[in-house]
Amino acid sequence: MVNKWAPDSWRGKEVRQVPTYSDPVELAAVERSLAEVPPLVFAGEARRLKQQLGGVAEGKAFLLQGGDCAESFAEFRADNIRDTFKVMLQMAVVLTFGAGCPVVKLGRMAGQFAKPRSAPTEVQDGVELPSYRGDIVNGIEFDAAARRPDPQRLMRAYNQAAATLNLLRAFAQGGFADLHKVHQWNLQFVADSPQGKRYMELADRIDETLDFMKACGITPDDVSKLRETDFYTSHEALLLNYEQALTRVDSLSGQWYDCSAHFLWIGDRTRQLDGAHIEFLRGVQNPIGMKCGPSLDPDELVRLIEVLNPENEPGRLTLIARMGAEKVEASLPPLVRAVQRAGRKVVWACDPMHGNTIKSTTGFKTRPFDRILAEVRGFFAVHRAEGSYAGGVHFEMTGQNVTECIGGARAISEASLGDRYHTHCDPRLNADQALELAFLIAEQLKTERVARNNGRVAAAS
Repeated sequence: MVNKWAPDSWRGKEVRQVPTYSDPVELAAVERSLAEVPPLVFAGEARRLKQQLGGVAEGKAFLLQGGDCAESFAEFRADNIRDTFKVMLQMAVVLTFGAGCPVVKLGRMAGQFAKPRSAPTEVQDGVELPSYRGDIVNGIEFDAAARRPDPQRLMRAYNQAAATLNLLRAFAQGGFADLHKVHQWNLQFVADSPQGKRYMELADRIDETLDFMKACGITPDDVSKLRETDFYTSHEALLLNYEQALTRVDSLSGQWYDCSAHFLWIGDRTRQLDGAHIEFLRGVQNPIGMKCGPSLDPDELVRLIEVLNPENEPGRLTLIARMGAEKVEASLPPLVRAVQRAGRKVVWACDPMHGNTIKSTTGFKTRPFDRILAEVRGFFAVHRAEGSYAGGVHFEMTGQNVTECIGGARAISEASLGDRYHTHCDPRLNADQALELAFLIAEQLKTERVARNNGRVAAAS
């Protein structure tokens, strides 16, 4: 691969998972308009996230990445954004207690509109139409007009992302994230659940700690971290024309940054070494991720890492394993060993959602909670056995009271999936299930932390 790179050099490579637009002139006009709009995020924010992810790579922090499977235009409401942000805050507090280290919060928000598809078309009742590729491309309704890829949706997605980011920044920096309001983060439908009660007990402990700190003269006025939080955005960099249009030169460093989000990732379907997606993301300076499925060859993974992170910079590259509960303990170890042999510095995160999707007897696509948890446990077990650091988790989740994933403490059944099945694409954990998973992972993290500390004591003696 040649070293020369430009924001449009991906156009000379094979590009997968892109729609076919009927009017290239209209598409080009929209791309020119996007190239002139203000950036959604700033280079300095992306650098700060990379620095924090560097702490994860060194085993000093933990990554929590979560949010919608695919953001939609129809469900764009302030309360939906607020409630997902609330759940992320709750999960982060729970994980911080378990891990005993900072938690980096990264939302699948303000840009997660496009979705890869297994086939370019779908057939219903003998009618074949283009597949739904997310609201940034076409509509979910099964009719010819809705399924036509529409370039104007690119601009609508940008505008919604800008409004979402504006609200997220207000929540993160305007007092909503103040630890003194930890009780107020609990959602109404979660409050009466077992997880809600566990969370309130934890919130009481936090209140006691804050009262003690106040008595010692430490208040939010003195320590901004008590009243604010860092919250970053991410999405799959699937539509490269959209990403290119929002890629800008940083005036301070002279380097290129994709200003559509703080963090971009490459999907399992688009990680070809000589493909357009690798070509584009190798040149931007954002922290980036790559999904790693069971088909990924260990030698190919090392070559991909060398292209995406040639300087071996901690925090630059996150490898997001998505194996499936039945495959994680067999498929992940060869990848971890290859990375270790090559001496590459990466963040390892677990996506236990995509490899555990099934079709229910009632016809709904769903994910069993037990299989999600099993993959997380397998992920931790592999890293424990290989002497590497299990650095994070990546969930599709929402703050809404949906019934899309079966199981959990409230035992959502296949029969009840239709009660509140609202996803535009893949099934998501609801807030109760997400919080339950956070408590279970926190217990795992605490066990790992105790084991590491005991190992240090034994080595010192």
